[in-house]
Amino acid sequence: MSENAAPFLTLEHITVRYLDKTLFTGLNWEILEGQQWAITGNSGSGKTALLNTIAGRFNVINGGIHYHFYEHYRQAHTITDPYFTYRNLLAHVAHHHKFRNRSNTTDFYYQQRFNSMDANDAPTVRQYLYGEEATAIAEEPLLAPLRITPLLDKELIKLSNGETRRVMIASALLQKPVLLMLDNPFTGLDVQTRAQFMEMVDHIITSGINVLLVTSPGEIPANITHVLTLEDGAISGRYTRNEFLQQALPAQAQAAAPAINEQQLRELVQPAARSFDTIVKMANIHVQYGDNVILDNINWTVKPNEKWALLGPNGAGKSTLLSLINADNPQAYANELYLFDRKRGSGESIWDIKRKIGFVSPELHQYFPAGNNCLQVVCSGFHDIIGATRAATPEQAQHALGWMEILGIAAFSTHSFKLAPESIQRLALLARALVKDPPLLIFDEPCQGLDAQQKQHFKQVIDTLCAVMELTLIFVTHYQDEIPAAVTKVLRLEKGKVVQAE
Repeated sequence: MSENAAPFLTLEHITVRYLDKTLFTGLNWEILEGQQWAITGNSGSGKTALLNTIAGRFNVINGGIHYHFYEHYRQAHTITDPYFTYRNLLAHVAHHHKFRNRSNTTDFYYQQRFNSMDANDAPTVRQYLYGEEATAIAEEPLLAPLRITPLLDKELIKLSNGETRRVMIASALLQKPVLLMLDNPFTGLDVQTRAQFMEMVDHIITSGINVLLVTSPGEIPANITHVLTLEDGAISGRYTRNEFLQQALPAQAQAAAPAINEQQLRELVQPAARSFDTIVKMANIHVQYGDNVILDNINWTVKPNEKWALLGPNGAGKSTLLSLINADNPQAYANELYLFDRKRGSGESIWDIKRKIGFVSPELHQYFPAGNNCLQVVCSGFHDIIGATRAATPEQAQHALGWMEILGIAAFSTHSFKLAPESIQRLALLARALVKDPPLLIFDEPCQGLDAQQKQHFKQVIDTLCAVMELTLIFVTHYQDEIPAAVTKVLRLEKGKVVQAE
């Protein structure tokens, strides 16, 4: 890349507001032609907000953004559309999808993927990418690394985490963007899929598309040329890729997590009297949709006070396995499944089951409705509902605030849940899972969106919790360093089969 390269995008002394909050003040940044940037920094530092600002979603009240690539495009092309703007040349792949049902009148809901009749209301990948009438498709060469063809006739709601991300990126690439912005594209992916996504991003860059991505410091693709670091809404560093990789670990990764107030934790924990011989017992569990076998002959017993890691690659069947335990999947009734000493289908309601489980997952996060503040979201855990449709009692609100204090998010209690930083949303959902002192905790990738210090603090909370009370834990992650020390057992799935249980 020439040192005299023309500017591609310039943020000139911008001050940015969204609703009633100032996000950036006097921020300056320039990207030159041929540069490919990664943005990294602590949780809540403004990474996603910066992408949204460039995409034109937030108000720039001072300074300006100069989309030089748009001017260059106009000079090289004849444009007849009077509404053509820089937005036509920019594609933004957010961390959460915004898929809708085929009628386009309703959003997906959390349990939809497990209910076959409702799942059929979801569009297929083919329909989503190419339209309702699409039949034969000549795949774009640029999409080849995404391996979209095998997914074309699959409903969107049934895609795994990695498959969903591939389809979202494919949709963005079909827009023929000059600038592709990716928000944490590697989060929630297994080791092999992360490596494939790294290669895919490099392939996109090689094709001539400029890429700007938010990512963690340890997950920067090879063809990224520069790194921008943010801290509290301000730029804390600009580096070439090599300069950044030669730096010591960012301060946030080295900082010690705040100490746990064990006495406060003991006061919060008020487990109800209960005694179970078995928490979960699965006998020859089989789950199949059409010709697609999701779980094949699963045998697994979870005893009280056991701490399990549930591991396996994307698409191995982990989410479906958890949906059976969490009373979200109707195929539980067609299988020999015992929860809390009772066989499914013997008269208990789904609410009887959910009352005994504290649950958090990326999918639960995805489908949580807007309009609640963080304290309301935490309090919704008392009623096992998604959204605050029932008011909490003063005692419940105080108990929920105690958990928010333990997790370090009490200051956000009155903040809008959907407008809070991603990490705060995650921690609020963790507090939601803990408020009712359940005998079983299911944490499905609970550390997504947390920075290194927050992850360390969360692990300490879980290990301390396991030390002061009897609880059973099922913990799902793709990162070995996220597993709390209290976890001593492993169930590993591959292609719907148990390959390790010890």
